[in-house]
Amino acid sequence: MISVADLIKDNQISGNYFGYDTYVRGDLESGLLENRRGDRLIAVPTTLIAALYAGLEKETGQAAGLVLFNCGKWWGKNFYTRFSEEVSDYYNMPMAEMDMSIFLNSLKQCWITHGWGKLEFDPSYQAQGFILIKTFQSAYSQQLSGQSRPSCYLEAGILTSFFSRLTGRDLIAAQISCESMGSDCNRFVVGLGDRLSVVNSLIAQGLDHESIIERLIKP
Repeated sequence: MISVADLIKDNQISGNYFGYDTYVRGDLESGLLENRRGDRLIAVPTTLIAALYAGLEKETGQAAGLVLFNCGKWWGKNFYTRFSEEVSDYYNMPMAEMDMSIFLNSLKQCWITHGWGKLEFDPSYQAQGFILIKTFQSAYSQQLSGQSRPSCYLEAGILTSFFSRLTGRDLIAAQISCESMGSDCNRFVVGLGDRLSVVNSLIAQGLDHESIIERLIKP
């Protein structure tokens, strides 16, 4: 039988730490946004994102994607540190010991609350050594349309750093479908770099995401 003492323990935590109503706090008088720990947040308008893409394209040309990817890697490294600290403090346990459902739900809600769209995991190819991640309504791909190649470079960089630090291995997040190309979602395959080195050439051949995955998992 569960005792009353068990029910009122400090570590009995419910809900999602990143729930928008409790995580984001604003002060109308000062115009400041903070999270529930008191860390400063920043609201980025879509016009700024569009200007960022246009400015980098003008200044760096074809290297704009690489610049954004590297920015995403730096951002993802810091994002992992903050995310790990916050969920570990909230659930009173190291993230490595956390139940997978708690970790995934926290990351999904964090993605939504920060305004990056919606994130889903597809474990279908885990046995083959790949993680498939889908994002929907990306704040970055929505600023572009009619693209011939995947354009979520910043998100690819974030996911690259996040999962590299999470697993302790040097991973790469390669995008194989994009909303800016008319796809239903943005798909990223996360895996070892040498196994994903062919993705760019497969995209250049005009293969869809299903065909690309088939090539990747083919022995």
